[in-house]
Amino acid sequence: MVDRRSLIAGGLALAATPAIAGRRREMGGAPNLFIGTGGTGHTYPGAALPFGMVQLSPDTGVERWETCSGYHRGDTSILGFSHTHLSGTGIGDLLDVLVVPGTGAVRLQPGEEDKPGSGYRQRFAGEHAEPGYYRVGLENGVAAELTVTERTGWHRYRFPKGAGHILVDLSHLVLDRPGARPLIDEAMLAIEADGTLTGTRRTFRWAKGRRIFLALQLSRRPDRITLVGDGDIEQPAGAAQVTGKRLKAVLHYDDAGKAPVMIRCGISAVDIAGARANLDAEAAHWDFDRVRSVAADYWRNALDVVRVEGGTTDQRTILSSALYHAQVAPTLVSDVDGRYPGLNGEVQNAPADGAAYSSYSLWDTYRALHPLLTLVQPERTKQLIDDLIRQTAQSPFGPLVWPLQGKETGTMIGWHGVVPLAEAHAKGIEADYAAAWPAIRKRSFDFAAPDKENSRGRDLYDRLGFVPADKINESVSRTQEYAYDDWASARLARAAGAGADADRLTKRSGNWRNVIDGGIGFARPRFADGKWWKAYDPIQLGHMPEPDWRDYTEANGWQATFLNQHDIYGLIAHLGGDAKFEAKLDALFDAPSTLPANAPPDISGLVGQYAHGNEPDQHAPYLYAYAGAPWKTQAMVRRLCTEMYRNDPDGIIGNDDCGQMSAWFVFSTLGFYPVDPVEAAYVFGSPLFERAEVSVGGGRKLVIEAPGNGPDTPYVAAVTWNGRPWTRSWISHAELAKGGALRFIMARTPNRAFGRPVADRPPSFGRTPA
Repeated sequence: MVDRRSLIAGGLALAATPAIAGRRREMGGAPNLFIGTGGTGHTYPGAALPFGMVQLSPDTGVERWETCSGYHRGDTSILGFSHTHLSGTGIGDLLDVLVVPGTGAVRLQPGEEDKPGSGYRQRFAGEHAEPGYYRVGLENGVAAELTVTERTGWHRYRFPKGAGHILVDLSHLVLDRPGARPLIDEAMLAIEADGTLTGTRRTFRWAKGRRIFLALQLSRRPDRITLVGDGDIEQPAGAAQVTGKRLKAVLHYDDAGKAPVMIRCGISAVDIAGARANLDAEAAHWDFDRVRSVAADYWRNALDVVRVEGGTTDQRTILSSALYHAQVAPTLVSDVDGRYPGLNGEVQNAPADGAAYSSYSLWDTYRALHPLLTLVQPERTKQLIDDLIRQTAQSPFGPLVWPLQGKETGTMIGWHGVVPLAEAHAKGIEADYAAAWPAIRKRSFDFAAPDKENSRGRDLYDRLGFVPADKINESVSRTQEYAYDDWASARLARAAGAGADADRLTKRSGNWRNVIDGGIGFARPRFADGKWWKAYDPIQLGHMPEPDWRDYTEANGWQATFLNQHDIYGLIAHLGGDAKFEAKLDALFDAPSTLPANAPPDISGLVGQYAHGNEPDQHAPYLYAYAGAPWKTQAMVRRLCTEMYRNDPDGIIGNDDCGQMSAWFVFSTLGFYPVDPVEAAYVFGSPLFERAEVSVGGGRKLVIEAPGNGPDTPYVAAVTWNGRPWTRSWISHAELAKGGALRFIMARTPNRAFGRPVADRPPSFGRTPA
């Protein structure tokens, strides 16, 4: 068997441009794009720009949940390189326009996963990835390089001497299996008069009915082109177009090794004209290295928003990688002319100074990803907020949930698209929030309005005060998450001048109480008649007799007990006061880490029954501060930062979820976290580095210092803000956004007095406990 590490000596000699690596060494560490590509992190290592439309990356498999992103570091073969990918999600889609450079006989099928060479799948060696650039050597002797602009993917292939070909496979898509139901219902490929290959397909994977369009050009005209229709039937020689479902094109070169073959491919979610316009606007030359250099500059600026000193080399690398992963999504979906596929099924237009985005993983990212962008990239946040407002008004389902290229998937629960809006409003981002209010009001109060899976049981929630466990699945989590969306929506109602609606929503946001049994101190399923489920076990996911019924969303009773983010003092009182609440948190982190056999893989990264690898209770370590014991927050946050993140492909516990896991790390290593983003306050934890410089927009800098900080100093002895003593265990966004100097004095032992007085505890539900 050939050792794949020793393959293609010539191809692997390509020199790496040190543009980013050198600069990041000065600032603390170059990102490792392979973090999260192993385990179940579901990230990918290929070329992308911050929030760009194209993510051009290698695909190693489509058959397994582990390859939701198309790539897994443990795989030993590569299928080819496709132009769109999802970062860190638990459901797969995209992988549009697969390009496969080949030599020898043309193979039109990928072949078996465990038998590279049985199709066009092949072994590889010498992978290198840096922001905006990827390269690899293939077993057939081809050296492949990838880079991108916002809307175009660029390939450069150096073939060995002799003939070669490039396969464009429009039938490639995630989680496809032989014999599976058709996931593509129509497709087209055409050779235009100028040699441009154009095409489209409509897929029904996750986003049902999603369309993609392409316009692909080559630096060297092929000697001939073969179009391939359904059943891998080659079209007659000279055919200029093929239609069907599973289409391919083969671009033949009699002397492929004569000179590099470059590809530039524009894509669009609107039409072929859009793909061509994107290509014309962003690919007016054939200078691959220039495109790569521009991509490196984009990323240098994006990664410079946080600079750190101290910590270990691995910790600095993990931070840079987390910053990278926190800026790949949401992804651009509007063309250069502003057109994009609206959620109402119509083509919409973004304003000249705006853009439309896709891949909003809002059940996850409202927690830390959007707050991080609001702090370090307020200008980008302004563009995202304007887009969220427009798309909320356009969608028949109102507030966004999980939209993907013009299709609302309705994935997860709640309508958390209201949270980044309410957060941005609370933090002073100017926008026309009132324009979104009619759609938000409809989702909140019109129970005849259409629902997707995420919003089932709204009428019962409003009438009974909770979602009943004998009527709707995931009822306990739904009740609490609907309540949080009510809290965010109340803020937006107030901004729109709808005071009565704001009062109604604020009152209804207290519905979380109705699924927390104060008698036993746990979130508990409740029936429509008001009775609690009696045979209760907090580690179980479901208590109903139906096989797949769950009372919680990717959580159990332990984790759901701490879902509340907006009325924490209400929760503390409901569970018996500070001492009992603190003991309950202790029990969460100390309980046996046992899960039922039917637990989903998302519940991972357990510390006791706290699951760091999933989102529902990621704020829980910070809740100690509300009970006057922030030193316990400090110890747990430091533990999570050092145990749950590693400089390794399997270095993210659980899915990265479009950057949420990474954003949690960034915030927590800086020393604070937005427990309730709508409250516009940050709770202190335990900074990981000795010094950090954070850009907060408008040329302002936030400097965070923790002199002498090390692995044996997790505790905060004292804090100063701009040189003055600071006794509170939290700080407002308004203060940090001005820039300034935040200094932590770290210690080996806890200062139990810091943050203990009631007056020094964080605000919640619009008030402080004092």
